[in-house]
Amino acid sequence: MNYRLLAKYLGHFAIAIGVLMLLPAAWAVYFREWNALLAFVLSVGLSCLFGAVLALAGRNAPERLYQREALGLVGLCWLVAAALGAMPYVFSGLFGPVDAYFESMSGFTTTGSSVLVDIEATAKSMLFWRSFTHWLGGMGIVVLFIAVLPYLGVGGKQLFKSESPGPDPQGLRPRIKDTASILYKIYLAFTVAETLALMLAGMSFYDALCHTFGTLATGGFSTRQASIGAYDSVAVDAIIIFFMFCAGANFVLYFAMLRGDWKAPWKDTEWRVYLGVLVLCTIAVTLSLLGVGASGEEQMHYPTVGSAFRYASFQVVSIMTTTGFCTADFDQWPHFSRMLLILLMFVGGCAGSTGGGIKIIRIIILLKMAYWRLEYAFRPKTVRAIRVNGAVVDDNVQRTIYAFFVLYLLWFAGGTLFMSFLGLPFQSAVSSVAATLNNIGPGLELVGATHDYHLIPAVGKVFLSLCMVLGRLELFSICVLFVPAFWRR
Repeated sequence: MNYRLLAKYLGHFAIAIGVLMLLPAAWAVYFREWNALLAFVLSVGLSCLFGAVLALAGRNAPERLYQREALGLVGLCWLVAAALGAMPYVFSGLFGPVDAYFESMSGFTTTGSSVLVDIEATAKSMLFWRSFTHWLGGMGIVVLFIAVLPYLGVGGKQLFKSESPGPDPQGLRPRIKDTASILYKIYLAFTVAETLALMLAGMSFYDALCHTFGTLATGGFSTRQASIGAYDSVAVDAIIIFFMFCAGANFVLYFAMLRGDWKAPWKDTEWRVYLGVLVLCTIAVTLSLLGVGASGEEQMHYPTVGSAFRYASFQVVSIMTTTGFCTADFDQWPHFSRMLLILLMFVGGCAGSTGGGIKIIRIIILLKMAYWRLEYAFRPKTVRAIRVNGAVVDDNVQRTIYAFFVLYLLWFAGGTLFMSFLGLPFQSAVSSVAATLNNIGPGLELVGATHDYHLIPAVGKVFLSLCMVLGRLELFSICVLFVPAFWRR
């Protein structure tokens, strides 16, 4: 392990995080929030000082970045980003250290779980910082720096592979810096488009920008206590549904469409399954909300098909894309609807999207692997290659997906037991781990749509913060940090 190289890049990264805090500091000036401004100034200074010390320690480090350093750097960058991002919350007196780290990690990992009890009483510049951390983490904070730091060179490809969601990240250009730049240009274009659309629907520029950050990053932080439900607007709901759907799809498809291949999504197996699951689940939840198949104690929740479809479609898209915005308290919905939403938490969006979860492509490949093994039981001499979009999925990718799935299930099961040990009831324990590991935000019961995570014990918040970053980096880039052999020379 090249420690000097890690120190050098971590130092530059910390300075960049500090500089980015100047943007919410400007909002603090605009809103005349002087206490928040002081908190941001202190945070900028400490971040830059910390980064300068690290950069100085690694000033003579070699430029070459290998797989081990890339994995370590990506994992450490996310842990450090959450720590630095927590400083404004602490210095302003909004949170203590543990709550501040939880909120910051939730922001950067685009989880959207919060310990903030009264959102609308909080300084607007702080709320902007919460939402802005979503936007930074959505496409990947390390990918962002690959796009703007030219000296990363070949090492940038290793970083890109270590951070990007999905089993096999696709490069759009031979130079990974160009790929990162293209992805962020598409991301920025969506940001401008949604902000303008929400302003036309009646939001202020500030609210539109914050909710755009939460939508495109599939994060879910809102400037309102009642989330999107506070606006009670069909137009706002429709706009956010559309952009959540776009954010949950593979951004590589948008590049293909820009190159003139307008049918690219329909040629992609993962996108077709993604669309099909959303449509079928929306229909199922709509029927459930209308009382179809309900037991005697469950009543119709909405009087018309239109209203049931409106709330069902929003919540299904929000949960499956792992955004976590809410327009209704789905914790009060029928058992079937709640169970289906819990299952959708695990499914997640597409590879190459800003969404969390297991990812559609992994589920497709796992199902094909399971079917092949079933067929092998009675046709042992048959040799079949697993294909997706006409391409053969090689054995290494299959083994990686299998290992991911096993680690994922073990962590979820162990995490649920741990949260139960801390005293959480069954639904709260299960949904808190599911919501943080899959980067959703709201769960059920004590951590439901109308509640928050402030009642979770401090050790539980630390554990759930770890769940968030494990889910965002898809286990491996964080798990290796706990393997002693990883750090040996």
